[in-house]
Amino acid sequence: MQKSNPKKPLVKRQSQSQPGLEFKMDPKPEFDDGLSIKNKLFNKKCIITGGDSGIGRAVAIAFARHGADVAIIHLKSEIKDANFTANYIRDKYKRKCLTVIADISKEMECKNAIKAIAKEFKQIDVLVNNAAVQFPEKNITDIKTTNLVKTFSVNIFAMFWITQAALRFMKEGSSIINTSSVTAYRGSPELLDYSATKGAIVSFTRSLSANLMEKGIRVNGVAPGPVWTPLIPGTFPPKKVSEFGSDSPMKRPGQTEELAPAYVFLASHDSSYMSGQFIHVNGGEIVNG
Repeated sequence: MQKSNPKKPLVKRQSQSQPGLEFKMDPKPEFDDGLSIKNKLFNKKCIITGGDSGIGRAVAIAFARHGADVAIIHLKSEIKDANFTANYIRDKYKRKCLTVIADISKEMECKNAIKAIAKEFKQIDVLVNNAAVQFPEKNITDIKTTNLVKTFSVNIFAMFWITQAALRFMKEGSSIINTSSVTAYRGSPELLDYSATKGAIVSFTRSLSANLMEKGIRVNGVAPGPVWTPLIPGTFPPKKVSEFGSDSPMKRPGQTEELAPAYVFLASHDSSYMSGQFIHVNGGEIVNG
């Protein structure tokens, strides 16, 4: 059961000599939540932007494996990937999976997508803001305004619009998880605008965590390193794709299934004492923050 955020301390005044004895404590620490290991998200209603493929697909499937019903928001061009993910969840894990087409760079499409999902699910227990785009350029002077606006609209503005629309269907114990990037912490010379949005996501996550603390809604994030997703061959030339991830400490890109457990952790009771934090699944790179 999710803990609330009480305004008063839970413990009474008391004292012991070190190292202390647990049987004397009042109240006693809670040491076994009694929840099923396999169904950490049983009957939870979850939304994942970009859930058709890549990290979003792996997260959607991991959530379903733990008993959740999932809605994935995707572009019209991604319908084949979205249908594969939905059918995989329905067939293998026997959970609901809604597919909702929306261009989240547009505010009204964000709101309409949440409205459609809420009509079916009635409530939202977990929101994963995950979808992103990137347009590499070697020099800042080469960044086109249209791409700049698109990057900010999809990567960070959409998080505001979707969260605003979703909050009315979320209650105490709900969880919001935002996907940032290792580039938020160490930058990227050819992804200036993308890195800027990922840095904004870190600040957004921490600020939203503080904003929603009294409502008992936790807000955390995952900051991936190089991960093998459709965005990579869709972004970089073939030679760079073949070298992708080789500069990480582990000398390889991560697989999306290696990231999904971090999202399950942040969505579930396991992380009930965490908010405003990021998990760095980045192949061993040490970053500040």
